[in-house]
Amino acid sequence: MVDPAPEVVIVGGGIAGLFTAHALVARGIPVTLYEQARALGEIGAGVWLTPNGLRHLERVGLGEAVARAAGHVGPGSRYHREDGTEIAGVQLTGSTGPLCAVGMHRADLVALLADGLPDGVVHTDRRCVGFAAAGDRVRVEFQDGTEVEGDVTIACDGIHSALRHHVVPPSEPVFSGAVAYRGLVPHEAVPDWPTDGWNMWLGPGRHFLTFPVRSGRLINYVGFVPADEAMRESWSLPGDPDRLRREFAGWDPRIGELLAHVEATLRWGLYDRDPLPRWVSGRLALLGDAAHPMLPHLGQGANQAMEDGMALAALLARAGRAGAPAALRAYERLRLDRVAQVQRGARENGLRYDSAYADLAVRDAEMRAHVEYRKQLYDYDVLAAVDRVPA
Repeated sequence: MVDPAPEVVIVGGGIAGLFTAHALVARGIPVTLYEQARALGEIGAGVWLTPNGLRHLERVGLGEAVARAAGHVGPGSRYHREDGTEIAGVQLTGSTGPLCAVGMHRADLVALLADGLPDGVVHTDRRCVGFAAAGDRVRVEFQDGTEVEGDVTIACDGIHSALRHHVVPPSEPVFSGAVAYRGLVPHEAVPDWPTDGWNMWLGPGRHFLTFPVRSGRLINYVGFVPADEAMRESWSLPGDPDRLRREFAGWDPRIGELLAHVEATLRWGLYDRDPLPRWVSGRLALLGDAAHPMLPHLGQGANQAMEDGMALAALLARAGRAGAPAALRAYERLRLDRVAQVQRGARENGLRYDSAYADLAVRDAEMRAHVEYRKQLYDYDVLAAVDRVPA
């Protein structure tokens, strides 16, 4: 008798949860997803998709939809000193291509992922308040008094996961000491702004990033600045556009021209966690920010979550119900070191971006050398790694 595929319950309807649902559906694995919000959605900001994530969006049939919605960039992408002097080009592909990094509006990516799932997979207005495991089944409880059962539960519910404490002891996120101002400027307001480039300016203690979304109709910006105590607790709150402009006063005039059109901005405290020792307990697994929140300085948050989801789906597909716990343990072994390296790399790159150097020529040389690291990061194919895991 053939062991049927495990029934999977996903908690969390952000990018990590929705993509993982796609990866499971593509493998014929029954899945239901539960999101605490009354409607799926994301705030108005951009997300950077790199080749190691894009290849998996293509594999679940979403490559063309992403290409239509994305902002495409090319060889005009540059790192700059704060005065606008060019430092280096930006690595946008792996060693050989052809996949090239793109910018997307987060809301567009969430909508694209949600709309592509079969009816009945996604359930909203379900806040998770409890979890229990008994034998070969798991049960998830919701605030409205309802419960669901399955063979596996996947926690995709972010840095403040309601389920993480079932896997590792409770802990607080680690504050980076910085906040990010994020927002969007219509291209029509800055018609001379290039719509085909990812550009970053680096200066003492802060840096500024732009890239296009929505086929270049919007310019996504992020201003990274040191935080004072009053700003530390900010997670996603309105920011002061005038303060943002003051933070980058005297920098490359192009930044001032862009920020002159900012009428509203969001302010985010930047937090991550130290790499966890484990992601799995029995039939419960952590995924995405629930397992490995990271600073945005490598643009890898969403991309690593997609690697997680693709690996997990591939391992569960060959396991069956009885083998699901072993598949989750294999997922943990496969992903722990890879993601810990990316988490640490994001912290290190943040110091590089914020020019924590006595000699900026050293920083600039490291920026040029970073091309090889990016190639290795983007070349990684998690399905090739799964194929090397003993069945």
